[in-house]
Amino acid sequence: MRRYGLSDSQWERIKDLLPGREGHVGGTAADNRLFVEAVLYRYRAGIPWRDLPVRFGDWKNVHRRLRRWCEGGVIERIFRHLAADRDNEYMMIDSTIVRAHQHSAGARKKGGADQAIGRSRGGLTSKIHAIVDAAGKAVVLSLTPGQRADITEAGPLLDEVDPAAFIADRAYDADPLIEKIEERQITPVIPSRKNRRNPRKISFLLYKNRNIIERFFARLKQFRGVATRYDKLKSTFLAAVQLVSAIIGIN
Repeated sequence: MRRYGLSDSQWERIKDLLPGREGHVGGTAADNRLFVEAVLYRYRAGIPWRDLPVRFGDWKNVHRRLRRWCEGGVIERIFRHLAADRDNEYMMIDSTIVRAHQHSAGARKKGGADQAIGRSRGGLTSKIHAIVDAAGKAVVLSLTPGQRADITEAGPLLDEVDPAAFIADRAYDADPLIEKIEERQITPVIPSRKNRRNPRKISFLLYKNRNIIERFFARLKQFRGVATRYDKLKSTFLAAVQLVSAIIGIN
């Protein structure tokens, strides 16, 4: 296996989900595996597209093809298909900040499109929100500007999962979210804020498993092109996060 390449077992899991495969309606792709490995290499190494090794072909064609897959929802479908095989015993939510490089700014705003880049004391940042299952696999992802509060994404992401228990830190201790969780007969494992008059009792034994999502983010940020955002478009960067997360989940 080449450096940063796919293992044969990983390729077997995703090859039949890709467009252009043999027998698929439409044109046949020259080499889907080489293309996926090119994208993974770029984000793992964190290099500019034009520095992509020549063995992957013309970098412009690789980038153009990635944009087609983003616009066609191909990578999102791959992520969702693999995420459907999940462990519903318990899930956890958290977010992580990624620094947005200066080259990621300045995208043309078509129709006022939000590119999920915010400005704070740390400069330009984006925030990756994730729900991870008990096995450490990301099952839902979203991307917002870095200054966006964690709690704002919790409700929409929770709508897409159905765990027996839901683990989060104190940042998610809000009455509307707790009520929503309990209405769905999910056990909230969320420590109470220190200013709560009547703190809830939770299973701290179960809460200890929250380190699973921290380990997921640590693996995700081994990809330098994810740890620092270089992409101007939200759709491109989110697709990259989805692809990397999918590959991490089938390691």
